[in-house]
Amino acid sequence: MPIKKVIAPQIDFSGLRQELHLPDEFPAAVLAEAEAAARATRPAGADLTDVPFVTIDPATSRDLDQAMHLSRRKGGGYRVRYAIADVATFVPPGGTVAAESWVRGQTIYLPDGRVPLHPPVLSEDAVSLLPDAERAAVVWTIDLDADGGTIGVTLERARIRSRAKLDYVSVQQEIDAGTAAEPYALLPEIGILLAKRAADRGAVNLPLPSQELERDGDGWRLVLRAPLAAEEHNAQISLLTGMAGASIMLDGGIGLLRTMPAPKPEAVAKLRAAAAPLGIPWPDGSSVGGVIAAVDPGTPRGAAFLNQAADLLRGAGYTAFGVPGQEERPAEAGHGGVGAPYAHVTAPLRRLADRYATEVCLALHEGREVPDWAREALPQLPKTMSSTDRVASAADRGAIDLAEAVLLEHRVGETFEAAVLDRDEAGAKRPASAMIAIDEPAVRARCTGDLPLGRRVPVRLVTADRVTRTVRFEQA
Repeated sequence: MPIKKVIAPQIDFSGLRQELHLPDEFPAAVLAEAEAAARATRPAGADLTDVPFVTIDPATSRDLDQAMHLSRRKGGGYRVRYAIADVATFVPPGGTVAAESWVRGQTIYLPDGRVPLHPPVLSEDAVSLLPDAERAAVVWTIDLDADGGTIGVTLERARIRSRAKLDYVSVQQEIDAGTAAEPYALLPEIGILLAKRAADRGAVNLPLPSQELERDGDGWRLVLRAPLAAEEHNAQISLLTGMAGASIMLDGGIGLLRTMPAPKPEAVAKLRAAAAPLGIPWPDGSSVGGVIAAVDPGTPRGAAFLNQAADLLRGAGYTAFGVPGQEERPAEAGHGGVGAPYAHVTAPLRRLADRYATEVCLALHEGREVPDWAREALPQLPKTMSSTDRVASAADRGAIDLAEAVLLEHRVGETFEAAVLDRDEAGAKRPASAMIAIDEPAVRARCTGDLPLGRRVPVRLVTADRVTRTVRFEQA
């Protein structure tokens, strides 16, 4: 739930869009092909319309990639059905929609509107898993034992019909009240089991509050929002599916993994050294993931510790294998944040790589050859996805930086109370500085001065420039 909100004035994001060279419209030929596909394509595959799937997304979303149904298995354990929008059925290889999706790479989200990967007639209508309509999907069925361990995986193309479009806030309220309906009532039970297994294998999950911009009439407000438990549980279902996809591809000798090096020992040692002065318990034998999971991000010291822990998660990328130039299974196939091999297969409406990885998984699971169009794309996907990831990150950070500068530009010279999240020692040509967070408005910025990590201190605003999107403080 929102922790702090501050009403913001009108903000123009057009300059950021131009700076990042984000496209305004889809070419006419792309729109025409998408509209024809939306009219002519019919869902195929197994009939699973009797399964009461539901979607859980932010309230305003219409590009719904995933629908779930959770149930208990006879004899114990759980069955997770996870339906993923079947984009490949609507986007033929070699067509104009496919070509445009390679230019875009992924959906870019800005406060004043998204820049979608696919035309809205597909991504927000015909392919989206909207409720009360038959839709094409690739359905993952993952059976778990009573401890959340995977004991069986199947996937297939199918026709489904979602029963409801739910949002995280209402789902959390229903879970808290004990009124959650059958398809998702087990979400916290399964999510907690999966999170425990993740911590045991060394996965690193950072539950940091996120800065977000929300509409407020004609203007904007900056929100510091802590993740809901329902979001964390839902993420575990997606991670479970991504690990199943990675396993299928590794067993089949071809695919596309989302990879990240395991945390470096020196980074773990540095984090452990920071734990004691911040008052964070680190019992002997505890995993990094277990320690992080027990930290309260709502306290200054907890937030500082988690900010330090972000150094563990560096070097994420994509790795193709079973293709020319990378025929063998990669030596480093794991994802340090997940604590296991992992693949992106759950968001094909919003991310290009998922369409191809899903098709590889389907072919391998069915014992047939991977289609040429998917196989031939694999070597190019790491570079394309890495490039568009940088654009998405720049859009996210740029929008927040602009909002922070606009919110504070008339308050230069004022003193604020701030939590110290990180610090850099003085160098030969630079003064000591720190990353600090003020509560109202919810801003994070650099501050010069020798500040104590994990403490609250007074700081003075010295710069707030909307042109350069820069905010700077100094020790008061």
